[in-house]
Amino acid sequence: MAQEQTVSVLGAGGTMGLPMARNLARAGFQIRAWNRSAEKATPLADDGAEICQTPAEAASGADTILTILSDVDAVLETVEGALGEMDANAIWLQMSTIGEEGTERCIEIADQHGLAFIDAPVLGTKQPAEEGTLVVLASGDPDLQERVAPIFDAVGQRTIWVGEAGGGTRLKLATNSWVLAIVEAAAESLALAEGLGLDPNLVLEAVKGGALDLPYLQTKGRAILERNFEPSFKLGLAAKDAALVQAAAERHGLDLPLIATIRDRMQQGAEEHGERDMSATYLTSAAG
Repeated sequence: MAQEQTVSVLGAGGTMGLPMARNLARAGFQIRAWNRSAEKATPLADDGAEICQTPAEAASGADTILTILSDVDAVLETVEGALGEMDANAIWLQMSTIGEEGTERCIEIADQHGLAFIDAPVLGTKQPAEEGTLVVLASGDPDLQERVAPIFDAVGQRTIWVGEAGGGTRLKLATNSWVLAIVEAAAESLALAEGLGLDPNLVLEAVKGGALDLPYLQTKGRAILERNFEPSFKLGLAAKDAALVQAAAERHGLDLPLIATIRDRMQQGAEEHGERDMSATYLTSAAG
């Protein structure tokens, strides 16, 4: 079925978009790739993708338009440029993390133009994207599930369907709250150990293999200790995601002080370290 489908990947040169587009191409999909910085998408040509110069060119003739971009403004601007070339029967897969209000704006645009819309952000960062082991948090018309399943199977290890469009984004916000909390807690725990005159490696050793341990804690903690902040997921994007979580909490009348604190700390760190990995939030704690 993949060989019969053409997928337009808008945002095909990003940390997530590039490996996702590559995995789709290697699964047999015909890929039409566009990225604002075109040179970042050119490696996909080696996988048989057609590199396009505009969103409209990429969308032309595609069965599916997949957006994987940094924020809602980028998504809306890009889709606006592609709308005139989208096939009436095409599906718009919105896989960026853009929050509740952003997703609702996309749903409105899809409805206005009669486009089938699937809200499907992903859980995972650079390595899972490269390995095709993301978790897809999908929501939308159940009649479309069979049609988009091969796409999700090519980029992820499993797909969770969460009701009508918007449900996937709400689940992504809840899971992101947990991810952000782990990273910030790891950063602060290691900074505290150092401040107390301890070898911070002892923190990871103390919890290793027990009920308090997490693979993600060990991964991010080790990166902090090695001062390896090569971006798997940029701190600037983590700060953006924290703000989306807080906005959703406030919108629903929830008092969640932890996420507000994490947002403030990550925004502070992003001013200087926004292009480094989210674990670079540690540098703000250590500096304090």
